[in-house]
Amino acid sequence: MIRAALNAISLWAIPVLLVGIPLVGMIRKIKVYDVFIEGAKEGFQVAVRIIPFLVGILVAIGMFRASGAMDMLTNALRPLTTATGFPADLVPLAILRTLSGSGSLAFTTDLVKRFGPDSVIGRTAATMYGSSETTFYVLAVYFGSVGVKRTRHAIPAALTGDLVAAIAAVAVCAWMF
Repeated sequence: MIRAALNAISLWAIPVLLVGIPLVGMIRKIKVYDVFIEGAKEGFQVAVRIIPFLVGILVAIGMFRASGAMDMLTNALRPLTTATGFPADLVPLAILRTLSGSGSLAFTTDLVKRFGPDSVIGRTAATMYGSSETTFYVLAVYFGSVGVKRTRHAIPAALTGDLVAAIAAVAVCAWMF
């Protein structure tokens, strides 16, 4: 029953949004296309402003992975994950997802190829990928583009959200599949 409801929602979500948003705009007498173009212009200007922050975070991620630090951290956490029931194969994804969208996508793709798309690991990896954010990338880009120097509670809160998303993905996928 829950699976059928989730399938129906996922099937109709994008078409409803693609039709619903312009329709609501037209009902409110908003020039939807003009507003879209204006937003695209602003988006391009923001993209140009954030390029230095993007380069910085991508270099840092590359160094972290190439140095072997990812493997060392994964091996150090393996006893803990085994004891808690968290699949050890998903630890690098949980870590990498906070750092890099493209890196975590490549790792997710590798897991799906290795274990299969219908395996619990494959489905859990896909769920983890879709239910969390590239925390450090987002913070570096957004805070950097507006000049935020003191992040206060943003990093601990975001990392807590990522941890909860990873644990919830494992729990929900273990329950459903």
